[in-house]
Amino acid sequence: MKTLSHLKHLSLAAALVSLPVSVSAETVRIYITNSAGDSVHVIDPATNKVVQEIKGIEGAHGVNFSPDGTRIYISDEENKTLDVFDRKTGKLTKKVPLSDRPNNIAVTKNGDRIAVAVARGKGGLDIVDAATLTLKKTISTNGGRLHNVYITPDSKYVIGGSIPAKKLYVFDLATEELAWDLQMDLGVRPMAIEANPDGSTKRIFIQMSNLNGFSVVDFAERKEVTKVPLPEPPQQFDHGGYRTNEPSHGIGVAPRQQDAVGHQHPEQRRLRLFARHPQEHRPRRASQRQGGRERHAYLGGGELDDVHARR
Repeated sequence: MKTLSHLKHLSLAAALVSLPVSVSAETVRIYITNSAGDSVHVIDPATNKVVQEIKGIEGAHGVNFSPDGTRIYISDEENKTLDVFDRKTGKLTKKVPLSDRPNNIAVTKNGDRIAVAVARGKGGLDIVDAATLTLKKTISTNGGRLHNVYITPDSKYVIGGSIPAKKLYVFDLATEELAWDLQMDLGVRPMAIEANPDGSTKRIFIQMSNLNGFSVVDFAERKEVTKVPLPEPPQQFDHGGYRTNEPSHGIGVAPRQQDAVGHQHPEQRRLRLFARHPQEHRPRRASQRQGGRERHAYLGGGELDDVHARR
């Protein structure tokens, strides 16, 4: 078990990102988005030291990487851009103007496109061409503002969710159009995707506003089949009114797809990514991916005392 301890006074949202790159067999880096600041810190968990600082980005939200590990993609809320950096040098390659203020991002498996959740204005899904680093298209959600986006395991669809619209959106990557959407009864927050043996999407596990647990959506049937409640924690904390409408925030499917693991506020249990935190500050996201030997993590939005990543 790898342990990161005493990462004090950092603006943190927790997500573990692993990707197929060939830079180094055991390279692990943690990307701290410092969403209230104007830089991103990169930490080596082996030494618990900052090894790189990416400067000149204010309001960083989502972080992702090109499949070959050469680029870092960061959504910039302040400038409404997708900021592209050279991973090795940390230098800015380009700021790609977006349709409006972005939240989280996802990269296609072959790296040709970056899907960006648009969280303000008319909402929608921005598609950025990785070859030209230009905004290729904005796919309408008919006013639905997106927060989280994910690529399905077969790379055929982008899955997005809206908190205010309470909707799940499925976008077809072949046509770059909205394939279908599903009205939910609560705001759609972090999600995890389960694949069939052939790689196609089987189920989507959705954490929702004011739900201590998650919803289960059958992808083929395009409907919610159940909600799974999580046990209440044995001890409650006074959160001072901060983020009380998301008791569960962060979910992933285990590598062998035997279990769905979720991040439970205020105490997170049975997770590959474990966080312990002060009473009013909570890590916001936890996820995991297979498919590569180098792992990266990014964190943003709260204070974090200890992080334990089991591998």
